[in-house]
Amino acid sequence: MPANLTPEYLEAERLYREAKDPEEKLRCLQEMLRVIPKHKGTDHMQGDLKRRISQLKARIESGQAAPKRKRASHIVRKEGAGQVALVGPPNTGKSHLLSALTEATPEVAPYPFTTLRPVPGMMQYENVFVQLVDLPAVSDAHMEKWVFECIRAADALLLVIDLAAPDPDIQIERTVTLLEDARITVCDVEADRTASSFLYKACSTHIVANKVDIDGARDALELLPQLVKVKLPITAVSARTGAGLDDLRAVVFKLLDVVRIYTKPAGKRADFGTPYAVKEGTTTLDFAGLVHKDFAKNFKHARVWGSAKFDGQLVSGDYVLHDGDVVELHV
Repeated sequence: MPANLTPEYLEAERLYREAKDPEEKLRCLQEMLRVIPKHKGTDHMQGDLKRRISQLKARIESGQAAPKRKRASHIVRKEGAGQVALVGPPNTGKSHLLSALTEATPEVAPYPFTTLRPVPGMMQYENVFVQLVDLPAVSDAHMEKWVFECIRAADALLLVIDLAAPDPDIQIERTVTLLEDARITVCDVEADRTASSFLYKACSTHIVANKVDIDGARDALELLPQLVKVKLPITAVSARTGAGLDDLRAVVFKLLDVVRIYTKPAGKRADFGTPYAVKEGTTTLDFAGLVHKDFAKNFKHARVWGSAKFDGQLVSGDYVLHDGDVVELHV
């Protein structure tokens, strides 16, 4: 029986043959298995794909699929509630913005390509800390591949542009195009990221229009939504004067799509110190596993203060937690 392979399958197979990264090869194989026609003529192919997927997963997990020539990793280890990368063209003020929002001290200079390596800093928003990472400029000039690797590793992006420049709209469009070329697609935090291609990393992105304090910048800001094709939310700030930075802190927290959860030991007061920052949609059972892996195995029920109908309401493991909830776990 003929296989009658679809164009989607053949495209995934082509990308698999071209892929050099083991994880990218794995995504291609998984896509091939997903789109292959399911009938007797492809039974053998399906079995072969499953075997190859299983073998490649095992190699990746064991580290055997890593390249023989080891490269220095520039990926910044994540800390706090999440990691947000600062991306954008040269000389838009990313380093100045990092300095204004955190205690980091990156090199700040009035010429392009000052930043040559990732520079992390911790930004405080209310009672949580978010890690910001300043990266070398995204531009048509020579760029190291590790810059895009750092962007892919981040939980969200701030696309920083210069409102005082003559072409802030082109800055946005060109940066987005370069990211797309690297298989990184930007989207609003509210967007459905499952719709993106299987090889693309979809990143929640917010535009930061810097240098709003410069003459003519607010006029440029008003025109910006009409000029750019990419529809992303925009926050205007000045890293120099501090204008808009408090609003931006709230934006960054929302961009991570996380909620803050507090714990309460049975018979004791709630711990309102450092909260757990967990993804929206996290259930009480999920949360129990985050507190301790054995808590999920032995979970009985929980009591919730905050979003529950009444304080201390008894809930099951599928109860979805909300920002500010206090949880008392029973195992």
